[in-house]
Amino acid sequence: MSMIMKATALACLFSVWALFGTQAHAADAATDVAALHAADQAWLKAYNGNDPASAAALYDENAVFMPPGAPSVIGRAAIKAYFTTDMDGVAKQGVKFHLGDKPAGGASGDLGWASGSYSVTDKAGKVVETGKYLSVSKKAGGKWLYVRDTYNADAPPAK
Repeated sequence: MSMIMKATALACLFSVWALFGTQAHAADAATDVAALHAADQAWLKAYNGNDPASAAALYDENAVFMPPGAPSVIGRAAIKAYFTTDMDGVAKQGVKFHLGDKPAGGASGDLGWASGSYSVTDKAGKVVETGKYLSVSKKAGGKWLYVRDTYNADAPPAK
């Protein structure tokens, strides 16, 4: 086999590998983004269900939660304690958290992010707050865990 034929065959083989490798990577990324959004839905269910243990389980052991108008909360145990108090107050008020319909997200390897909009409704279903959120997650043992999580309202706090 001539050197040109070997080079051509190698180039074709590399092209096929690159094409299928790229498609597989894109499929993996789409699966990861869907898993990130599923974690957000699990968080929403736990939050609205006054279940701080399930919400905290979605965070890495050393995660940082940055709620609006409060200091950062560092570590899963502290996040659970924060949610225990916060969710109890929210449940007593009868408000519910809702995530927007079109979240964004991305993943590369074991790191991923998700962002989107949210709203909060009162007992009567009236929207009392709108805002946005951003989370950064890492995949550990096949599960996405928040490592940084924050949200804030679109409007300044009521006085």
